[in-house]
Amino acid sequence: MAFPEGFIQELKTRNDITEVVSPYVNLKRRGRNMVGLCPFHGEKTPSFNIYTENGSFYCFGCGVGGDVISFIMKIENLDYVDAVKFLAQRAGMDMPEDSYDDSMSKLRKRIFEANRESARYYYQTLYQPIGREGLDYLHGRMLSDRTIRHFGLGFADDDWSSLTTYLKSKGFSERELVAANLAVPRRSGNGVFDRFTNRVMFPIIDLRGNVIAFGGRIMTDQKPKYLNTSDTPVFKKSENLFSLNNAKNAGSRTLMLCEGYMDVIAVNQAGFQNAVATLGTALTTEQAMLIKRYADEVIICYDADEAGQKATARAIPILRKAGLLVRVLTIPNGKDPDEFIKSKGADGPAAFKAVIEKSGNDIDYQLQKLRADYDFETSDGKVGYLQAAARLIASLSSPIEQDVYASKLCKEFQVDKNAFTEQLKRINRQRSRENYRREQQKIRADLSGRGDKTDPDKAKVPRSTSAEEALVAYLVRNPDSAKYIETKLTPEQFQNALMRRFYCYFFGRISSGLDPVNNLTADFSEAERGKFYQIYSKHASVAATRQSLDEFISVILEESAKLKPNDVQGMSGEQLNDYLKKLREAKKRKGE
Repeated sequence: MAFPEGFIQELKTRNDITEVVSPYVNLKRRGRNMVGLCPFHGEKTPSFNIYTENGSFYCFGCGVGGDVISFIMKIENLDYVDAVKFLAQRAGMDMPEDSYDDSMSKLRKRIFEANRESARYYYQTLYQPIGREGLDYLHGRMLSDRTIRHFGLGFADDDWSSLTTYLKSKGFSERELVAANLAVPRRSGNGVFDRFTNRVMFPIIDLRGNVIAFGGRIMTDQKPKYLNTSDTPVFKKSENLFSLNNAKNAGSRTLMLCEGYMDVIAVNQAGFQNAVATLGTALTTEQAMLIKRYADEVIICYDADEAGQKATARAIPILRKAGLLVRVLTIPNGKDPDEFIKSKGADGPAAFKAVIEKSGNDIDYQLQKLRADYDFETSDGKVGYLQAAARLIASLSSPIEQDVYASKLCKEFQVDKNAFTEQLKRINRQRSRENYRREQQKIRADLSGRGDKTDPDKAKVPRSTSAEEALVAYLVRNPDSAKYIETKLTPEQFQNALMRRFYCYFFGRISSGLDPVNNLTADFSEAERGKFYQIYSKHASVAATRQSLDEFISVILEESAKLKPNDVQGMSGEQLNDYLKKLREAKKRKGE
């Protein structure tokens, strides 16, 4: 991405990272840095750090790091060029002309355009004779034409080539249609065919009003019942929600999380615009964090069947970890929201509102679910329930919450509260030990580099890697040391391939008079950027001196001088003796 260096530098200067991040993260000052709860993963203790001195960020919890451009890329799900455009528009800057590769940006734009044309085509088809089956289905589900128009619902006929033929007539190429997942290549390699056929279509719209994907419900008994767009350059199903574009404007900091498209549309038609749904997958951490940006409370409105109950059990801890208050809707007679509203006729909206108002929080719901598993007529049943309830209550982070529920249960079952509180303490002590063991295992794994796909050499050459990391961080913080380091080291003496690449990259930029990290986002992957900012943050509070630099260099030289197994196999006896003699002399000098 060959943006002019001066343009990127000015872009960052005019988009102060603290000001850009603040709308997404509640930041507080801690020394020279700003800290907050990470917007990319759920946490209760702030581990997201902004380094104001160099305009970078790093999260010690999930390992995401970068500059203001990479932050916007991740938070807004944009590619590099579009993130730069986003920030340029924010700062009132003109984009440089014809100086960068915007092929991916252009492809994303074409996918948006193809999706928009497809949504129009599907909607028009719905009201034609060929779409009668789909329209009858939607009317049979009691959806009005106004609701159908509001959500842009449509129909894909069973021709297998209708949409592709139409889009080609609008100038779209087969490559663009496949990239949008609107078409699928034929096995013969000759041409493409429509991905969606004989389905009622649900456009999925992002927060900017772009059609990014589709969901389709089959009109027959074939499987899958619902088919969704696969991930594309503009869409990741794990990071988006159906109808969030409507719900965010509902004027409420409470969102209803429904199980599917039809439930969302039904409750919306009944007057509840704050409903969203996942996209054919179980709720993800990314979706929970997205909800957190627009809500403080979530009401889970899943179906009352076994699958819905399991989905509710999975969703509760994910939503709680994201910092959301959670309530669970219990609909009478096991109906889903759509069925319940329709069953009440004209009174449906009022009846549904009453159910919402009666909904309990997630702890009440889980305690109620536990009751079904135990026989309270027996002592064993009561003990079993209270032990299970204690485990649930012990998981609450608020001591006040724990006390309220402990008091309530002890009163109901006539149990000494001191005994119940002691049980909670015992469970918490055990969990603390387990958490400590997991943290220690993670620390050991991080230090050893085991399983690190981004930096696989770390586990192979840990001592050299540690020194190389420190040297790279020193070089970036002290660019004037580059010439000195060059007299002591060559890139070939780095044992870690990623650190060697970092060193060569930063040294080359410094030698050319450029800011070492100005273009890092464009030149490295997200994982590699995260690795660099992990290293940079790790050494942020370490006072680096010329003496410490010499120690880093000394370790790198020592490690590079060590023979590898293949080297030993090719040495003569005399060469091996000379090598061992040099090692002894070096060890002796070090001891002196």
